[in-house]
Amino acid sequence: MINATIIITLGGDDLARRQRAKSETGVYHVMLRGINKQQVFFDKDDYYMFLNVLSRTKAVCGFELYAYCLMSNHVHLLIKEGEETMDKIFKRLGDSFIYWYNLKYDRIGGIFQGRYNSSPVNNDEYFISALRYIHQNPVKAGIVSECSDYEFSSYNSYFMSNSIVNTGFAMELIGVNEFVRIHSELCSDSHLDITEETPARLSDSQARAIIEELSGCCSPEEFRRIPYDKQHEFIIAFHKEGIAVRQIMRLTGVSQRRAQIK
Repeated sequence: MINATIIITLGGDDLARRQRAKSETGVYHVMLRGINKQQVFFDKDDYYMFLNVLSRTKAVCGFELYAYCLMSNHVHLLIKEGEETMDKIFKRLGDSFIYWYNLKYDRIGGIFQGRYNSSPVNNDEYFISALRYIHQNPVKAGIVSECSDYEFSSYNSYFMSNSIVNTGFAMELIGVNEFVRIHSELCSDSHLDITEETPARLSDSQARAIIEELSGCCSPEEFRRIPYDKQHEFIIAFHKEGIAVRQIMRLTGVSQRRAQIK
C-alpha cells in the first residue's frame, strides 16, 4: 500500500530543500523531537495548544490524520498528505505553534530538532503496526498501563464521533474488536529507530534540595541576589543534575531564557 521515506526540517530558520522519496499514497509516519531531546511540553496547556494548532493546520492543508501521540519531548503523527505538501503542512504547524510557545515562555528560536527521518510504510500490515506503535508510546515509557489511560494520544479518538482523527481507514482494515485486541498486547515493533525511554524526572522537593546544596540558596529571592555569572554556573550544574528547565524557573525565579542552556 505505502512506500515512503521523507526528511523534513521544522523549527529552524529554513526548510531543507532536498529530494525526498515520495509515498505512492501520500501516507507518512513522522516524528518531531525536541532539540537535543529536551522537553517540549511542560503543562497541559502546551499539549492542548499543539493539538489545537494541529487541528487548524489540518483544516487548512486538507491532510488526513490517522494517529498522534504527544510525549514530553517528542511527537508522533501518522498522516496522509492532502491539498498541501508535507513541507507546507509542517511549516504551517511549526510557525503557528512556535510563535505561541515562544511568547508563553519568553524565549526565541526553534523548538523541535531540525531534521528527522520517517520510516517507509510499505503495506497495510505496517500501517497497523505503526498505528499501534504510536499509541503504545506512553505504555512502553511506563507513564500509563493502558493506551486508553493516556490523555494526549489519538487512541480514544477511535471511540468518539467528534475527533480530528480520521478513524475510518483503520476500522475498515481491522475493525474495532481487533483494534482493541492489538493495542492490549504490548508489541516489540521498532519504528524510526527511536528509543522511547522517558528519563525519570526529579520531584520539586528533590530538585529544591539539590539547588540548596549547590548554591546555598533556600529561596528564589536569595538566588536572584547572586551575581549573574555565578547564577549561570549554578544553572549549568542544575542541568547536569537532571533538574528540568521549568523546575529551575520555579525554584530560582529566573526566566525561561536564563534557565535554558544554549
